[in-house]
Amino acid sequence: MSKRSVADLKIGERATIQSFNDAVMSLKLLEMGCLPGAEVCLHCKAPLGDPICLNVSGYCLSMRRSEAATILIEN
Repeated sequence: MSKRSVADLKIGERATIQSFNDAVMSLKLLEMGCLPGAEVCLHCKAPLGDPICLNVSGYCLSMRRSEAATILIEN
């Protein structure tokens, strides 16, 4: 079974951040509050699906789908 990423979430779906699959991007995401164990919820998507808006660590965070695909989750 392949691991799911934040990019796979549906609007309103919640999950817990498990790890990252890109070492360089993980540093940027950690600085933005995307910590392993934090709950994340997909708030909305732009009309063409990119970028997306997440609720994480108590605030809204917008990012590209390619960045969200590097955040591995568990339900």
